[in-house]
Amino acid sequence: MTVTNLPPQTPAPHRSAIRRRPLTWFFALAMGMSWLAWTPYILSGNGVGLWHWTFPGGALGSQLLGVLPGAYLGPIGSALLVTAVTEGRAGLREWRGRMTKLRVSWRWFLVVALSVPAALTIATAALTDRNPVMPPAVVLVAYIPGLIMQMITTGLAEEPGWREFAMPHMQRRFGPLVATLIVGVLWGAWHLPLFLTEWGGGPDVDPSRPIAFMGTTLAFSFVMTWVFNRSRESMPLVMLLHTSVNNFFSVAFSDMFPSAGIESTTYAFLIASTLAAAVILLATRGRLGLR
Repeated sequence: MTVTNLPPQTPAPHRSAIRRRPLTWFFALAMGMSWLAWTPYILSGNGVGLWHWTFPGGALGSQLLGVLPGAYLGPIGSALLVTAVTEGRAGLREWRGRMTKLRVSWRWFLVVALSVPAALTIATAALTDRNPVMPPAVVLVAYIPGLIMQMITTGLAEEPGWREFAMPHMQRRFGPLVATLIVGVLWGAWHLPLFLTEWGGGPDVDPSRPIAFMGTTLAFSFVMTWVFNRSRESMPLVMLLHTSVNNFFSVAFSDMFPSAGIESTTYAFLIASTLAAAVILLATRGRLGLR
């Protein structure tokens, strides 16, 4: 029997490129795939109106059909793709384990679930100079189901990419401060095309709103990094922190502050995030809980 010495297989050029620069590829794919998937939503009647077609189902339907596919395709899709190329099946198994491992006491979840709406309520009251109104019972009943839905949609779509994949790589390379600055800016920029749609106010949106939003994502990223590091990278807790904000504004805000405009949500979130980030930065001396 003749044995033929086969030459070693050379990985495909795109695989080699991803392995050399996994973070660059992650950020590029997260932006590009989401923006491409959002293009029909942006061009439709829900956006700039170049296409005379509107996503069905009202505001909720357009969110689920117009926004969510691109949100899933970008950060989490890019994280899975880059992990599969650079680390293979073993890396994907580890990724799944980190996603499902709680790592922290239930008290952390209770503190996050209560402190986020409390901080946003105080910031909104200070901003609008109005006392909050006790929401009706139906809002209280809907709060937990709404939070679960936000975890499955927003939390699962975004955080496995920005925090679970990008932050460990970035912190090892740049440290917690610079890593948070980079991820915070790119996370905010990822949302910017949506400001051309009803999600962010439409084509005539006041430029101050996306600017304030960018400031908010940067400040809130310092809070997210601290929770991520202090909880030993507990993704369920990080997702809860993120989605508690969305859930408060979606379910409870309009009933608690009936005379406040939608712009109040942007600036209340900015105030609360900036104050929390300042306290954390001072208390941790910029280490943001990194061991």
